[in-house]
Amino acid sequence: MSPSFSSPPDPKEFNMHVWELVCKVPPGKVATYGQIASLLPPPEGISPHDYRAFGPRWVGGAMAACPDNVPWQRIINSEGKISPRRQGGETAQRQLLEAEGIEFDARGRIDLKRYKWSGPEE
Repeated sequence: MSPSFSSPPDPKEFNMHVWELVCKVPPGKVATYGQIASLLPPPEGISPHDYRAFGPRWVGGAMAACPDNVPWQRIINSEGKISPRRQGGETAQRQLLEAEGIEFDARGRIDLKRYKWSGPEE
C-alpha cells in the first residue's frame, strides 16, 4: 500500500519553488498542474513514484495559496479545463486567459497542443 501524503514535507519551500516556476509561464500560454510538478524534483524523502502521484495535487495547493504576483490563471488541469475554484474564480480565470489571447472551445477546454507552455527553455 502506498503512503498518503496530504502535503509536501516542507510546504512553504515547495510552494516557493512552484510559484517561481509558474512565474516563467508567459502570457498566452498555459501549463498543467502535472506539468509543473514534473518540472520540479521530488522533495527530499519522497520517492519519484509517490511524487508522480501526489505532486500535481501539491501544485494545486500551492496555486490556491499563491501571492497576487503569481500568474495563477495560467495553470489548468490535464484535460485543458479550468479546475473548480471558490465562487467566481473560474469566470475570472477564463476572462484573464481570454485577455491573453487564449481561446476556449464549446466545451470550455483549451487546446493544449496550441497553448501549452513547453517549459522554462521556451
